[in-house]
Amino acid sequence: MSEVLDILLAASFWAAALRIAAPLVFGTLGELICERAGVLNLGIEGIFTAGAMAGWMWVYQGGDLWTGVLFAAGVGAAFGLLHALFTVPLGLSQHVTGIGVTLLATSLSYFTYRMVLPNASTPPRIEPFQPVALPGLSDLPWIGPVLFQQSPLTYLALAAVAVTAWVLYRTPLGLALRAVGENPAAAEAQGLDVVAVRLGAVMAGSALMAVGGAFLTMSAFNAFFFEMVAGRGWVCIALVVFASWRPGKALLGALLFGAFDAFQVRLQQLAGGVVPYQIFLMLPYLLSILALIAMSRRAAVPKALMVPYRKGER
Repeated sequence: MSEVLDILLAASFWAAALRIAAPLVFGTLGELICERAGVLNLGIEGIFTAGAMAGWMWVYQGGDLWTGVLFAAGVGAAFGLLHALFTVPLGLSQHVTGIGVTLLATSLSYFTYRMVLPNASTPPRIEPFQPVALPGLSDLPWIGPVLFQQSPLTYLALAAVAVTAWVLYRTPLGLALRAVGENPAAAEAQGLDVVAVRLGAVMAGSALMAVGGAFLTMSAFNAFFFEMVAGRGWVCIALVVFASWRPGKALLGALLFGAFDAFQVRLQQLAGGVVPYQIFLMLPYLLSILALIAMSRRAAVPKALMVPYRKGER
């Protein structure tokens, strides 16, 4: 018990939890934006994979890191546009279209990787983002190593939470986005173009998802390999429900999952010889399901989520 307590109180543990949570923050915010506008985006898993491959490939071909992040975001926005074109103006099934986008984006990513590197037996490496210690703040006891010795993309994830919350609740754009997700007919009566708002929301959300994927290859790791996303996109969909479609709670949910994941890695070192390691790998997902069940009872779902809307209909 004392060893477990030491783990939970260690600054290195919470620094690792924040690193693990960062790509989930991007993905959860992206899905949250889509769903706030009334569109469920089940293409997130594939968009994560496409963003991871696109950002890594850009840098591997000689581009710089930040341009690689922008390129990954552009690829994500393109897949988001594809998803939105089928689901918003055409009103097709958001579930089926999202799964199709996931399969398409994942397969295209693997195909592109094999076309560019047909003979690669091991994933080529790039020079990823390095941790940046903020002067003065990084020397603070405990909180300094946790918050102020992270990679630039981790700082960007935290900033994205604040920006998303500000846009959603403090700007006309955010009001329009929430309106089309709650009552598109009323939004149209106020002169809003529901189709345009939803298209833009899905593209912006998908761009954030792809940046979450790029985090994996350009910050957490330094290479792209198959199955590296490992279900993070599906976790993000669950975290949106956990967060009740609020950015601040989305950050909390991502940190909670990150803490569970970091904890199981350290538990393996303590009891790996006694308990099968698969039990530890399952632990963060099991705990997240329990937390989701507890929080989802009070979740207020956007009223027009997954409801097709055609202009002029009431």
